[in-house]
Parts: sequence; structure tokens; C-alpha cells
Amino acid sequence: MIDPVLEEVIGATLDGIVQEMQNALFRTGYSTVIRESQDASCALLDPGGRLAAQHVVLALHMGAFPAAVAGTLARYPAATLREGDAFIVNHPYEGGVPHAPDMAVIAPVFADGELAGFSASMAHKSDIGGPVPGSCSGQALETFNEGVHFPPVLYERAGRRVGELDRILAANSRTPDVVVGDLHGQVGACRLGERRLREAIAKYGHQAMRTAFGRLMDRTEAKLRAAIASWPDGEAEAERFVDDDGVDLGTPVRLRVRVRKRGDRVSFDFTGSNDQTRGPANVRPPLVRAACAYCLVSLVDPTLSINDGVLRVAEIVTRPGSVVDPRFPAPVNTYNPTMHAIAEALFDALSQVVPDRKLADGGGSRSIFLGGQTERGPYLLYELFGGGSGARLGLDGVSGTSVHHTNTKIAPIEIVESEYPVRVRRFELIPDSGGAGEFRGGLGFVREYELLGNEAQFSLRSTKHVIPPRGVAGGAAGRAGRCVAFIGTADERALPTRYGGLPLPRGAVIRLETPGGGGYGDARKRDPARVREDVVDGYVTPEAAARDYGLPAGEIPATP
Repeated sequence: MIDPVLEEVIGATLDGIVQEMQNALFRTGYSTVIRESQDASCALLDPGGRLAAQHVVLALHMGAFPAAVAGTLARYPAATLREGDAFIVNHPYEGGVPHAPDMAVIAPVFADGELAGFSASMAHKSDIGGPVPGSCSGQALETFNEGVHFPPVLYERAGRRVGELDRILAANSRTPDVVVGDLHGQVGACRLGERRLREAIAKYGHQAMRTAFGRLMDRTEAKLRAAIASWPDGEAEAERFVDDDGVDLGTPVRLRVRVRKRGDRVSFDFTGSNDQTRGPANVRPPLVRAACAYCLVSLVDPTLSINDGVLRVAEIVTRPGSVVDPRFPAPVNTYNPTMHAIAEALFDALSQVVPDRKLADGGGSRSIFLGGQTERGPYLLYELFGGGSGARLGLDGVSGTSVHHTNTKIAPIEIVESEYPVRVRRFELIPDSGGAGEFRGGLGFVREYELLGNEAQFSLRSTKHVIPPRGVAGGAAGRAGRCVAFIGTADERALPTRYGGLPLPRGAVIRLETPGGGGYGDARKRDPARVREDVVDGYVTPEAAARDYGLPAGEIPATP
């Protein structure tokens, strides 16, 4: 047993370690996707592979880290591990990572010869091969179309690097120096976590740390279950749709969940979701569990410590062969739009159990890839975007942001233009893109690129270009997104939601418009003063102020 004060101190120490790991990883990133967008997470796990601490950037990694460690221990039992070992894995089916570009580094931590836990990092790689730059083809038909895959393999043995793996990875990447450099940064972050955890053990003792691991997990679980017990018992269903899977265009993909709440237990049944898709819209169960945990934490206490206690509460039921439990080798590279649909279905269903927690749908997530050659060598511009977030009771949505579990940053224009042969011609919010309501949805934005270099290939992974974000409680839907290629030419055309490998000549212009969030409540009940402020700020046009909000012509402010 340990006293509550020491338990709190150890909990804060673990949180501090993973935050320091992440800061180190972001500072040492070779790619903009790690250094600027921060598409990476770090974690500590106990000797059994249970999540002990994660400073959350990407909430889905809550489920991916334990799966990655479990896959590693299945191939390398704990008794075979040595101090200074490190393993890598990026196989979605053998290591639980979201998709192959997300590579995990797992380092066992030893203190006085005893396995004390694991230090881990997970980060997106700009290119690991496959048919298109960026490795995420929207038309992939199997995981083998999504780049090189490593099952759990030994990367360092007793502190000495297995150099052949770097050579294999480099040989399969269009941007070898960037990818290998990012991987080395991940290993460095894990070594930092290893060192800090050993220091904590030396300070507080093995027994205290082991006890604290379990107590912290139990306490998180107890807090969640106590909150759930206060909700009324019941069942609810909800569904959302992804535009399509990138292969069967025009065929929406259904994500359906039934929530059952009894006492302090809640289960999530996804068996009503569509069968696995031919295109890369599939997701693996560890991510589905993490999405459920994310939604529960969001509704109960966003400051809750993230550890295995959260995952224990998220009981899921999936159907093998479905879009949320696909069979190998079903493609999974564009999993994020599916995860947003799952999160929105979950919030919808849970709001029927807890009615004061309604939330309109947000703009989802999307990423673009632009790859080519310059005189300095190959490059891969990879950017991640959200849109507008959905409104909720008492609050407008946030404009131009990442929503739900994506939680990455937008790379600054100055960085993009200094490192890649592109000019960002426009980056601005889109008026009227947020759904009208008593509380308005957040606005989407437009980002327009001109290719300054030689011919390149462009790929898109997006969502909500066909099915817009829903409003709730009478609020209007947000404006759908779109991506238009060859702006200002006779070849100008809108691209499908997912597209891989579009050739672009020098001077070509691509425009991406992200969706706005849905509105909450009857727009005619919005405070007229707030409507006037929206017009002055450029969020709502005078025409929409009159049409959607009923503001009399004499009360609409003049605009420049």
C-alpha cells in the first residue's frame, strides 16, 4: 500500500514524463508532420502492457499503444527482453497501429535487472512506399497497397541498432532521410522516457511504482463508472455515414452503434455497421475502443488521467468482417473519416441517454499529399486539416480547428513555403460555412496551393464532401467540403472525397475547402446582437443574416 499523497505525486510524475517525451519528439522531428502538425504521441505502459500514462495528442493512440505492446510481447516474450532493447511495428493487424504510416517504437524499461514497464512512441511517417507519394492511396484494395509493413521486429538490441532495418525502410521510402530521421527521434524520445522512469523508480521504489500503476488505473475507472452510474439506464442507437470508401464511389458507408447503459456499465455494439469495404475506409477494433473511451472522457471529465482504467470502461462488441473489425488484408489507410463518423454516432447515441450533452457534428478530418522532386531531392508535403467544430448548448462551434480525436495542428504557411515548392495563395475562413442555429457551427476554411516546382502527384483523404455535418436540436447542417483541381483552367474539376496520385504540372492550383460545423437550435432564437457581431466579423454574410436568422434589413450592419 502507498499513501494517497505519494500516489498523486507518482501520477503527476508519469504525466510529466510522457509530456517531456512528446516535447522532445516534436523538437527533433525531421518532417513537418511531426515538427509542426504534431501527428505523434508518447506513452508509458506497465510490465503487462497496460497503458499507464499518455499525454494525449491523438486520442486513438490510447487503444493503439496497448495493442502494439501486446503484438510485440506475442513475438518477443518478456523473459527474452534485455535492457537497451527497442522494437518497431507498423502493422495494423499484427501491431494494432491505426495504419502503416503510423510507426510505433516500443522500449522495455528495466530497473535493477527487473522489467518495470515500457516506454513507447507512435508517429506518422511521411512516406513508406506504395503506389502514390505519402503511401495513402484512396484507391487501395488491400494493406499491401499501403507501403512497407513491419510486424514487431527488434530495432535495437542492448542499445546497439540493427542497421539493416534502417536500410530496408530507406529503400522503400521516397523520402528516406526524413523517415529514418523521424524514427531515430522516436527512439530518442523512448530512451528519455526510459531514463526518467528509472529515475522515478530509484526515488520511490519498485513496490511503490507497481502499486501506483494499479491504483491510478483503478481510480480512473472508478471515477468514470461513478459518473456513468449517475446517468439513467437505457438504450439508444445512432448512425453516421462516410461519403464512400474511395473505390465504390457514391456508396455511403454506414457506422451504427447501439449504446446499452446499466448501472455503472456501458457497452457499445457496432454489429449494425456495414461490412468491411473494398477501399481503405476500414478501422481495427483497438481504435474503436479508443473512440468509445474518448467520448466517455469528453462527457465526464476532460482532465481525467488517461490510462488503462479508461479502456476498461469502454466495452465494445464488433462483428468480424465488418468495417470496424475487418479481416486481413483489408485496407485501412484512410481510417480517420470513419473514426469521425464513429465518434459522432457515439455522441448522438449517448446524448439520448444524457440529453443535456448534445453536440452537432464537426467538419471531420482530411489530409493532403503532394510529392515530387526538386534539385535538392525528393519531397513530400503532408498536411492535416479539420474544419469547423459543431455547436452545443450555450456555445458556438470553433472555426478552423481540428475536431474530436484528430487534434493536430495546421502547419504555418511560412514553414510550408520555405520547405516545399508551393505557394499558399489563400488561407481564410469561409463565410456562412458554419451551420445556422441558436448557437452557430464553426466555420470551415479554404487553403489554396500553387505548384512552383516540376510535375508532382497529389493525393487527398477527406470526408463530408457529399454528406455535410449534421446540426442538432433544429440547427442547420454545416457546409460540405470540396477539393478542386486545376483552378482557373479548362481542366478545372472537383475531386472525389478520396483520390490518389493526381499528376499536377508546374503552375497547377489546388483548392481545398473544409466543411463547417453543424448548428445547435433554432436559428431564429439566436441573440440578434450575436448575429450582428458575426456579420461584422465576416462569419455570416448580410444575406444569410436575413435569410437564416431573420434579422431585419435595418439591423444588418454595413460591411466593407
